[in-house]
Amino acid sequence: MAENVVVVQPGDERAQKIARAMASQTANAVIQAFGGGPLTSSEIARQMGIPITTASYHIENLLDAGLIEVAETRWSEKGREVKVYGLANQVLIIVPPESDLGSVLKKYVTLFGIVILVSAGLWGLLPMLLPILQDGVPPEPRLAGGGEENSVLQSSLDGAAGAPPVHDLVMGFFFGACVVLLALMAYEIYYWWRTSPRYRVGGEQE
Repeated sequence: MAENVVVVQPGDERAQKIARAMASQTANAVIQAFGGGPLTSSEIARQMGIPITTASYHIENLLDAGLIEVAETRWSEKGREVKVYGLANQVLIIVPPESDLGSVLKKYVTLFGIVILVSAGLWGLLPMLLPILQDGVPPEPRLAGGGEENSVLQSSLDGAAGAPPVHDLVMGFFFGACVVLLALMAYEIYYWWRTSPRYRVGGEQE
């Protein structure tokens, strides 16, 4: 079980250190050498057949990046302190840059404002457009005779076949657009919450 869960995002300081530390094949070989257990810098140099200065350079970079750690300290026969290094006991998670919840909310506030403006524009334009559209529809043929009864019946049919009131059209558009935007906003907030580093760390620790 890992002691630590480390979450890094591309471009942050920790990610840059890891990239620099792992930039060469020699650094990757050093990491693989530690897979067999803790080693000193001289043991790494001897095992890989590289100069001690090269081994120490890569070990320092890996140590600074947090990929390895000092496992223990020994004392040589000459009384010098010798550090023994090993792989850091941790889980490293690389996640996309965390989206800002504030930017998500601002985006949808802007979209809701656009819906309001469009609805207001439709409220003003539809009363002028509907008569034009209705005039373009040929009238239904009327039956001869029938007097007042036929006239009342024809008026009822014309009213039923006519376009709905402007109020209903505009409010239908407005509420429909609001429902769609609310659904999209709820999904983005949920996605932001699920992909946030805090949620990921909490899930790993459980």
